[in-house]
Amino acid sequence: MAGTVPTARSLQDIYTHDTTTALAQGKRWNDLLTQFKATYGHDAEFVARSPGRVNIIGEHIDYSLYPVLPMAINEDAILAVSTFPSDDASKTFKIQIANLQKDKFPSHEFDIPYDAVDIDATVHEWTNYFKSGLRGALELLRKKRRDDPGFKPASMRILMHGTVPAGGGLSSSAAFVSASALAVLVANGETAVDKTELTELAIVSERAVGVNSGGMDQSASVFSERGSAVYVSFAPKLTARPVNIPKTNPELTFLIAQSFVAADKHVTGPIHYNLRVVECSLAAAYLNAALNPPSTHLPGDAAPLGISLHGFHETYFALQHHDNNPSSSDTKAPTLPEELAELVRLTKVTLTKEEGYTREEIAAALNISVSQLESRFTSRFPVRAERFKLRQRALHVFSEALRVVRFLELLEHPDRRPSSGGADTSAYNARLGALLNETQDSCRDVYECSCPEIDQLCAIARRAGSYGSRLTGAGWGGCSVHLVPADKVDAVKAAWEREYYSKMELTEEQKEAAVVVSSPGSGSAVYFVAEGSLK
Repeated sequence: MAGTVPTARSLQDIYTHDTTTALAQGKRWNDLLTQFKATYGHDAEFVARSPGRVNIIGEHIDYSLYPVLPMAINEDAILAVSTFPSDDASKTFKIQIANLQKDKFPSHEFDIPYDAVDIDATVHEWTNYFKSGLRGALELLRKKRRDDPGFKPASMRILMHGTVPAGGGLSSSAAFVSASALAVLVANGETAVDKTELTELAIVSERAVGVNSGGMDQSASVFSERGSAVYVSFAPKLTARPVNIPKTNPELTFLIAQSFVAADKHVTGPIHYNLRVVECSLAAAYLNAALNPPSTHLPGDAAPLGISLHGFHETYFALQHHDNNPSSSDTKAPTLPEELAELVRLTKVTLTKEEGYTREEIAAALNISVSQLESRFTSRFPVRAERFKLRQRALHVFSEALRVVRFLELLEHPDRRPSSGGADTSAYNARLGALLNETQDSCRDVYECSCPEIDQLCAIARRAGSYGSRLTGAGWGGCSVHLVPADKVDAVKAAWEREYYSKMELTEEQKEAAVVVSSPGSGSAVYFVAEGSLK
């Protein structure tokens, strides 16, 4: 999965091959290119594309640097682009950006200094996501062109269209930021964009709009390959590899169901998403102070606040192994599942306050002042809380990381995945589904990131035949993902319509988008336009 972002020669290189998708995407892309010429008076040079994602398992653990298993979806952000030289006499370059949904997202024109891209994260403006990708891409370009003191970013004209529902838990922001960064790199002459570099800059870039992003969304958007889920690891460095889902009988299908409860983590971050990030980092610091020798420092890492529960995990067991076996390298270390199970146990006996911990209590445990605590953990992104639920957050992260391990073993271990003989795999399917159900229970009861509507969608689906149902994405609304046997898809959809959607006032467009039958899609791509139209 590593390597460079592919150049697509046709839309068949990007989307699934069914006729309905091909016709719909062909019309959409032609509409984009036609409107680009109508808006700017000339043809686009290329289109940059990055998709949304659905997370199969591994919820809210990426920013604690534990591996996750998402897959890309067909819904995406596409940016048609042309370039023109910046004025030599000016110290700025120009960005003209418009949206195919112009009534909802107004056009803008920016004159941007060569040395800075200002983003006001307090203003919820759609072009901030492009600016985030622009800022990250320019930082990378300056590193690559450090021997070229005369480097000036190209001015760009952009027309964007997105089909990933905003606030739906399918990573619309990551798709837009990743596609934006890719567009800027290509516009400035990067003919071979490295996937890892693009992902890493997109992860950091999205934080500019006020979200402590972990990295799963951007990784799935950039790295994914059609037909496979993607196993993303964040430590000791960012890596991704494809994971094939075995053939089963009955065949497994992923359904994505919208709750139509908006879940904009950029707006509610101080009490939801960003607060969870802070609580996880505080839990890592507290466990380190309580369980490791005095003066033990957690390693700085790629987590949003520089330390993580994964960093505590690694440090704790490294010290345990050294203390128990100071002169032996032959002693068998515990397995990863054993380590995670032990961390669950240690969390329960160490972080005992169900009601949460005050700033004063945490500062005392860390042997620092409250002002030092706030400067270190709560000043970068605003959070609002009187108490921090360290016990619950750590329990979810460690138990969810263990569920990812078990899910992956079911998919890949030769003794656990089904044979290719076509025998009934209902029991195997149910084991996969049970792990998804456990995730939903933990998200609802321990991490507290579900909502009644998501809970209802999951309950309806399970009664109608889903093996496993859970929220996907940040939570607090948005979407849910369901592992459903192919012969039960219609029954599950009918149950949702009867018990949930029929009770809502939805537009025809919303009704069509309410439920999506999904399969693993492809990641970021660049398409060079020939004479203003698709080949």
